Amino acid sequence: MSLHGTGTGEGFLAVDSGGSGLRVVVGAPGRVHTAPRESRVPVRTGARGIDPGHLMEQLTPMVRALLPEAGVTGLDTAVVGAAGLATLGDALRAELPGALEREFGVRTVALVADAVTAYTGALGPRPGAVVAAGTGLIAIGTDLESWRRADGWGHLLGDCGGGAWIGRAGLEAALRAHDGRSGGSAALLARAEESFGPVRELPGRLYPRTDRPAVLASFAPQVAACAGSDPVAGRILREAARHMADSAAAVCPAEGEAHVSLTGGLFRMGAALVVPLEEELRRRLPHARQVTAAGGPLEGSVQIATELARGSLTLPSDESMLYVVTPKRG
Repeated sequence: MSLHGTGTGEGFLAVDSGGSGLRVVVGAPGRVHTAPRESRVPVRTGARGIDPGHLMEQLTPMVRALLPEAGVTGLDTAVVGAAGLATLGDALRAELPGALEREFGVRTVALVADAVTAYTGALGPRPGAVVAAGTGLIAIGTDLESWRRADGWGHLLGDCGGGAWIGRAGLEAALRAHDGRSGGSAALLARAEESFGPVRELPGRLYPRTDRPAVLASFAPQVAACAGSDPVAGRILREAARHMADSAAAVCPAEGEAHVSLTGGLFRMGAALVVPLEEELRRRLPHARQVTAAGGPLEGSVQIATELARGSLTLPSDESMLYVVTPKRG
């Protein structure tokens, strides 16, 4: 059953689609939006990139359940924040706006890279830079004229300073200690064997896995736990901080008032990482004001949806980062 044409269309839909699944809210400008509905099934990717049919398959029942909770009878605006949009979003851009219009009567759709929703959730429509760090790492910045991104190239080619990078560096230090090579850490060797068993068996356990980045990132908290007493672990986190500051400096506006913020689960590791990173940011970006992130990617989707619905969106459009489809005139 389609909801097209059944209501006033005053509502908005905001979606955060990432590696762990979907989070969805429905609301209206100036009113409290619903609590998020969640699906823990990540949207499939294939030869065509992110699968719009699988996204709609999960999204439709959640939206139908949320509409009465939100007190709206129709939807006019939708914002879908999606991991991988920049490189895997061709099918979404081609098909999702039409699918949302057919199913819910949505007329204005924004397809947004998850880095942009993370930026918006953290800083809102202000110039600056955001470092988003979890298993991977990306920095994104804007002067409100265009977007700039740095890193986000995955654990084999980049994501320098992210969780997988820190975990891999910690395991390398453990293997160096096992071999008796310089640069090793007995403390990290002990932690590695507690986590994974005998380290001589680690290549056979790790290399065949399809979730290698997550496995590597699972060791990052162990590196942080050793950093206060182990010089090798401390150096790894300081180097991670330098990599993050490099990415932030590459995207932050060089002139005028700018803000810089940190978002993502990696920063839950606490002071062992955050303190050296804040020092590096002060050194590399002395003109930028460091601020606490106001929210996360879902809050960013909500803010973009609210501003789109009001016609007040000031963030720059970009086909790969913030792609807006509006009703055809005439």
